[in-house]
Amino acid sequence: MHTVYRAQNLFDAHLVKDALEAAEIPAFIAGEYLTGGVGQLPAMDFIAVMVPEAGLARAQDVVREVEAVLGEARHAIDELPDDPLVVPC
Repeated sequence: MHTVYRAQNLFDAHLVKDALEAAEIPAFIAGEYLTGGVGQLPAMDFIAVMVPEAGLARAQDVVREVEAVLGEARHAIDELPDDPLVVPC
């Protein structure tokens, strides 16, 4: 198994895993259950999405696509106003 993505959180890991499986690439999330062991401390660099050797090349393309979409979504969130009562038009 090869690591194709190091996730910041479980949500991102599952988005990548789901995208890989939709492309018919088997995927596994390593470290998924370790986050519960650290309690309220931030879990850093524990979660990785892994694929077998046979799907590695295609998986890297899928991961790049998902990372681009996640980057756009994070950028959009960063541009929201700090006041939750202000709604952008």
